[in-house]
Amino acid sequence: MKARSKARAAARLAAVQALYQHEMEQTPVASLLDEFHRHRLGAEIDDDQYAKAEVAFFDDVVKGVIARIEEIDGRIAEKLAQGWSLARLDRTMIQILRAGTYELLARSDVPTGAAISEYVDVAHAFFAEREAKFVNGVLDAIAKAVR
Repeated sequence: MKARSKARAAARLAAVQALYQHEMEQTPVASLLDEFHRHRLGAEIDDDQYAKAEVAFFDDVVKGVIARIEEIDGRIAEKLAQGWSLARLDRTMIQILRAGTYELLARSDVPTGAAISEYVDVAHAFFAEREAKFVNGVLDAIAKAVR
């Protein structure tokens, strides 16, 4: 994987983690970004070396999701199976879908297939294959609607 691809993959994973923290703890955005910049992106934590992330990309995804959360949640909710709602989904899953949806809506520089594939990879970091396929299906449906 090229250095830029690795840096973006690390930024996506970190963005999902930051969005989760923001939702669970209501951490103000400026404090959240500062914490990740200083202590998480590329840092060593508990003997684990975190990959260097593309900071500007990380910031854009986090800020973009937070700024457009109602629109993003609406797009996701439209693509869920009948009887399902965002409230029924795991909180981490929601952040993965939000970040992926944001990229599909706002980052035309990122190819559709790359955005979907990258968030399927993020899903694999937290979930089994079944959930990763769910991410693929929802983001693919959103992509077809917005691109």
